[in-house]
Amino acid sequence: MSEVRIEALNQIAAEVRTCTLCDLHKTRTRAVPGAGNYHTEIMFIGEGPGFNEDKQGLPFVGRSGDFLEKMFKLIGLSRDQVFITNVVKCRPPDNRDPLPFEIDTCKPYLDQQINLIDPLMVVTLGRFSMARYFPGGKITQIHGQAKLENGRAYYPLFHPAAILRNPAQQPLMEADFQRIPEILAQVRALRSQGAPPPPSAGDDAPPQYTPPKTSPEDVAVSKPEDAPNSDTPPTQLTLF
Repeated sequence: MSEVRIEALNQIAAEVRTCTLCDLHKTRTRAVPGAGNYHTEIMFIGEGPGFNEDKQGLPFVGRSGDFLEKMFKLIGLSRDQVFITNVVKCRPPDNRDPLPFEIDTCKPYLDQQINLIDPLMVVTLGRFSMARYFPGGKITQIHGQAKLENGRAYYPLFHPAAILRNPAQQPLMEADFQRIPEILAQVRALRSQGAPPPPSAGDDAPPQYTPPKTSPEDVAVSKPEDAPNSDTPPTQLTLF
């Protein structure tokens, strides 16, 4: 990754920390732009910061973070080998669900992080990040089912907090996590065979950063058709 891209990622993080484009900034302690390895092959996207994340300005540092690190160890990974962020960068009050306008306001930040890091695999944690790539999907039905689009795998998983609330689902989460190395190997092979990277990836100059819009009237509410599209239909990876 070029120094230009690293500088662009740091600039996005700085913008997030001072963002006032939606009302979430009024109740936050710290914004949480994301953290981890800019050179990673895997990017994890959750829903939004919780109490501990809001205090520290880092993603997944509470009980959910402890559980996520336990999952990393299952496949020989550590936190500093991946990049972790959320669909909203500030904590919703009382840990409520993020609102469509809040998700859309943060979307340009997240889009640019993905374009600049260019991971081989995006792992979604929970239903709000899942909806970016699997509109209309239900996490209980599609967890652990990867799809390939534009030379990248998208892989929906339960949110760690959901597993903590329902420990009976932990074996499902562990099984889904243990498929990650195989999926990565498939994407590496596809890229090596000339599969095109996603748009904006691979250029020395970063994509132009466009700040989010500033009012609910100017920002479209998330709908299934707002999810990322491609001229080439998504391909279901044959792993199972």
